Amino acid sequence: MKWALIPVLMIFASCGQHESSPSVTRPDYRVSDFKGTVALSEVEHFLKAGSGVAGSPEGLKSAHYLSDRLRALNISVSMDVFAEATPTGVKTFRNVIGVIPGDQNKIVILGAHYDRKSGIESFVGANDSGSGVGLLLALAPVLKSASGQGPEIWMVFLDGEECQVSYGANDGLHGSRHLAGKLVAEGRAAKVRAFILADMIGDRNLKVTIPRNSDPALMAAVFKAATECGTRAMFSLCDYSILDDHQPFFDQGIPAIDLIDFQYGSAPGLNDYWHTSNDTLDKLSADSLETVGQVILRVLNGFIHTPNQPPLD
Repeated sequence: MKWALIPVLMIFASCGQHESSPSVTRPDYRVSDFKGTVALSEVEHFLKAGSGVAGSPEGLKSAHYLSDRLRALNISVSMDVFAEATPTGVKTFRNVIGVIPGDQNKIVILGAHYDRKSGIESFVGANDSGSGVGLLLALAPVLKSASGQGPEIWMVFLDGEECQVSYGANDGLHGSRHLAGKLVAEGRAAKVRAFILADMIGDRNLKVTIPRNSDPALMAAVFKAATECGTRAMFSLCDYSILDDHQPFFDQGIPAIDLIDFQYGSAPGLNDYWHTSNDTLDKLSADSLETVGQVILRVLNGFIHTPNQPPLD
């Protein structure tokens, strides 16, 4: 997942149909209710269930696991199935979408890709893509239990982010391109206040490097939230852009941000665990997952208190 081209990196997603949900009233999301230990447990169970390569039988199994997990959390879920050309032929992709009711004119999408990179011997993908998956699943009950006027929350597990050969128009980012295009075609893009992507955010030595191709208002909201959480030192602005699953939304004029730690390695500044057999569960930290999850909740609280965007200084 992600391909670094100095100065640009690459990454990839999609969405499905579901019935509209009525508005509800909801107080603030309780930031302290989010626990990194729960997120790490969700990562572990997802990996045991078997993360799969997009378009494979294992990928289908992963999609059903996520659907079942959301239903177990009493969250409405749908699966958007679509076929697209790839360098190795037409493949079927599946975006899994959970919806938490709220203001239908104020939608916030939380995204993470769930497909696993192909062609790497003994590859587990604990951080890429397990960490984002576990984070979203752990956020779900916290978001669902809140009450006050809040946005409609979509929890989107994107398929086909990883490329098979080299990122391009028909290779990688399948799910995110499909979903962003669908939102535009259905006339709902203007209702999406934010797309927040969580990618590779479980590293024990957490250093979230927000790429420059992210929405400035969302960047400011994240930095403000991190300051309030006392974790501002773990968040910085990347020196370059990153082509990830947020980009198709950004291209459609939807405010989007990528929360990613692209320094995932054996020493600070290195990325030598990425896309290798070293990307295993022991490299992840509950504290790192908790840091990112609590920052996201603080950002989401901004959408309760303002009509269109998070509060900014």
